[in-house]
Amino acid sequence: MEKTLDSSIVIVSWNTRDILRDCLRSIDENAGSVRREIIVVDNASADGSVAMVRQEFPHVRLMENAENRGFAAANNQGIAVARGRYVLLLNSDTIVLDGAIAGTVAFADAHRDAAVVGCRVLNADRTLQPTCFMFPSVLNMLLSSTYLYKLWPQSRLLGRERMTWWRRDDVREVDVVTGCFMLVRSEAIGQVGVMDERFFMYGEETDWCYRFKRAGWKVLFTPAAEIIHLGGQSSRRVPVEMTVQLRLSILRFIRKHHGRAYHKLACLLVVVFFVVRLPVWLAVYAVSRGRRERAGAKLRAYLAGTRRVVFSS
Repeated sequence: MEKTLDSSIVIVSWNTRDILRDCLRSIDENAGSVRREIIVVDNASADGSVAMVRQEFPHVRLMENAENRGFAAANNQGIAVARGRYVLLLNSDTIVLDGAIAGTVAFADAHRDAAVVGCRVLNADRTLQPTCFMFPSVLNMLLSSTYLYKLWPQSRLLGRERMTWWRRDDVREVDVVTGCFMLVRSEAIGQVGVMDERFFMYGEETDWCYRFKRAGWKVLFTPAAEIIHLGGQSSRRVPVEMTVQLRLSILRFIRKHHGRAYHKLACLLVVVFFVVRLPVWLAVYAVSRGRRERAGAKLRAYLAGTRRVVFSS
């Protein structure tokens, strides 16, 4: 397919009608002169998202799924019909600030060796949201599971996976930029392929960045563009499962790209992560009536996660 536009903006939506509306408005208001198309792939929302897009944003290409196909598969649907030199994967819970799209497109044009470009991501209160990460490893898993990086964020050892010591204030080559705003060169997609749909949620952008870098492309970050990310509005509906799913996705990544022995070691670490939390939440369940519902959900999630790791590894 001939790439006649600068950017194809692909947004996956699942029950985020109101914030999706704000996201689409921000694109229309702040994308400037970038030749673009907007593709919304809806994963069987039940909150009127489809009707809202059709009525209020008739210029948006809408693709409707009969079921929730997951983040990777839905993005791949949008990528398959994209006509842009770049594909911008954008979360529905983001607000595009002035110049963000034009700035990253211009940056990518100036850095022809970059397959992926990420930008500064801000919380709703305009504080910095730490995006960009190192690839998963047993060492990174061990360090991040202690949460000591929260006490000593400036430590390059404790904060290595999340790069907590870096203020995201300079151009830098990184391992991973998060999928909430991910500008990807269509030429690179043609070489490496689309997202791995075996990652239902979390880990798909990590796998993609790894494959791009393995093929000789760079993943770059630029501070010259900014967006607001409200943060996990879809996944917030199932916060307990988030923790489990994230770690299972890390294990899938390690199994795909590293040896069997390394994967077994990572599985052991994840099981320990789940198991050591069981007595804590069991105690909370026993003594705190007000937190019993949350504690019960945590216990069920960690037990289910442990079973999945043990019986699938």
